[in-house]
Amino acid sequence: MKAKIIQFRRSRHKIHERHYLIDFSAKSRKEAEKFIGKEVEWKSSSGKIIKGKISASHGNKGLVRAIFERGLPGQSLNDEVEVKEK
Repeated sequence: MKAKIIQFRRSRHKIHERHYLIDFSAKSRKEAEKFIGKEVEWKSSSGKIIKGKISASHGNKGLVRAIFERGLPGQSLNDEVEVKEK
């Protein structure tokens, strides 16, 4: 299954470098909660893979938060990630 990286997790003064908001085209928070605990992978154009895990839902419109093992580069925004089934 494919999903799209929307933005860093951020607040007014701080950006969480390894936390990202991901959109699965879910319509509500309940639909997004089904993805919690699943593994995600971002693949760069050079073939490098960075893995992460979906930790929680974010807001009421179906976004989720994913924590990656390292920070993703800036070109990963609006890029696709692949969701791995357990």
